[in-house]
Amino acid sequence: MMPGMRGVNPRQMKQAMKRMGISTEDLDGVEEIIIRTKDKEYVFKEASVSIMNVQGQKTFQIVGEPEERAITGPGSKQDKAATSAPSVPEEDVQLVMDQTGCSREKAMQALKDTDGQPAEAIIKIISS
Repeated sequence: MMPGMRGVNPRQMKQAMKRMGISTEDLDGVEEIIIRTKDKEYVFKEASVSIMNVQGQKTFQIVGEPEERAITGPGSKQDKAATSAPSVPEEDVQLVMDQTGCSREKAMQALKDTDGQPAEAIIKIISS
């Protein structure tokens, strides 16, 4: 409760807010909230969320205890390391092997060299 607001009727407060163009509502069914910064994430598992609309501008209020963790999503250092060695679909490897008669290792290398493009990998192997 705000200082100096002791004894204020909640109904009167809601009416005063409505006159000023302020409305609030609770957001139901919230399962998880993630706030991602440059260095870490704040994850709220059990939180209540209220939306306050003040003259068209929405403000979200989160009440709960966050868990802090290192970022592991897109753009993180871990993600960049994972994308530097792209995974190659098994169907593409098999296609390159069937079309060229090459070994699995050679097909994988050609696909990696051509950014996972099977047609380019086939051409690369045939022309070498």
